[in-house]
Amino acid sequence: MTSPLLDVRDLSVDFHLPGRPPGHAVSRVGFTLQPGEAMGLVGESGCGKTTLSLALLRLLPPQGRIVSGSVKFNGRELLALSEPEMANVRWKDISMIFQGAMNALNPVASIGAQISEAVRRHYSFMTPVEARTRTAELLDMVGIGAARAGQYPHQYSGGMRQRAMIAMALACSPQIVIADEPTTALDVMIQAQILDLLDRLRRELGLAVIFVTHDLGVVAELCDKVLVMYAGVTAEYAGVDEIYNQPRHPYTQELLKAFPDLSRPRAALNSIPGYPPRIDALPPGCRFAPRCPAVFDRCHIDQPALHALTPEHLAACHLVESES
Repeated sequence: MTSPLLDVRDLSVDFHLPGRPPGHAVSRVGFTLQPGEAMGLVGESGCGKTTLSLALLRLLPPQGRIVSGSVKFNGRELLALSEPEMANVRWKDISMIFQGAMNALNPVASIGAQISEAVRRHYSFMTPVEARTRTAELLDMVGIGAARAGQYPHQYSGGMRQRAMIAMALACSPQIVIADEPTTALDVMIQAQILDLLDRLRRELGLAVIFVTHDLGVVAELCDKVLVMYAGVTAEYAGVDEIYNQPRHPYTQELLKAFPDLSRPRAALNSIPGYPPRIDALPPGCRFAPRCPAVFDRCHIDQPALHALTPEHLAACHLVESES
C-alpha cells in the first residue's frame, strides 16, 4: 500500500451562531484516500457530509470553524497553510463539483470565461489564447463542445451545466475531485450520463474521487470504499463489499433496507423513524440511539468508540464491541 494521497485524522468542525451553544457538525472524522481511489461519503441530509467536504478545502462559511484534527495532502498539512498557500491547493490539487450547478456558476459570465479564469489563476504564464484552447479541450472532454464556450449558464440545460462544472473542476488537472451530490435535481437519464462521465474521467485521468451522496446505488457502482456518517460522526467505514454484504452498524443496515432491491421488486421499503438530531442539541451517548432498532441501556449513556472489526472495517457501535 502506497502512502495515502489524502490522510484525514480526527477532524472536528463546530458552528457558532449568536445566542446558541456551539453546534458540533463534524466530530473526529478520519479516513484515507489512495491515488485513483473512489470513496463514497453517505448519510442522510444534515449528517455533516457537505461540511466535511468544505472543511477539507477550508471553504467553510464564517460561522464554521475547524477546531481540531489533521488534513494531509501528499504528506503536507493543509490546516497549517496560510490562505494564499491554500488558495494554490484549491482546483490545482483538490477541486470540487458543487451541489446545484446553477447556483455555483456565475450567471453574468460565459461558461468559457469561467473555466478560463480557473486555468489562468493557477497558470499565470498562460496567454489568453492558450487558456481558451485549454477551455475548448475541457468542454470537448465533457461532451459539451467548444462551440458553446461563449454561452451563459441560463443557455445550458441542467445536465450541461453539471458537465460545465465537471470541466471547471478538471481545469487544472487536480489529483482529487470532491463531487458533492453531482446529480441533484437531474432526471434519471441525465444522472446516469453524468455519473458515467465522472467514472470514465476518473479512470482515464487517474483521479481520486470523493462522492458525496445519499444514493447508495451510486456508491455500489462507482466506489471502492464507503464512509457512513451520522450526526457528524463516523458510523461505519469499510470497503464497498463489506458495507453492502456485511454492514455492522444499525444505521448502515437501516439505510440499506431503505434502498430498493431489484431482486425483490415487491418487497416493502423500510424507513428510519425520526430525523438526525440538531447539531446544537445532540443526545447523550450514541447519537443514533433515539432511532436505533437495536438500542439498549448503555447506548443512552456512553458514546461508542470507533471499533476495528478488521484493519479495514470500522464501526462505532456498542453492539459491535460486545460481539467481538
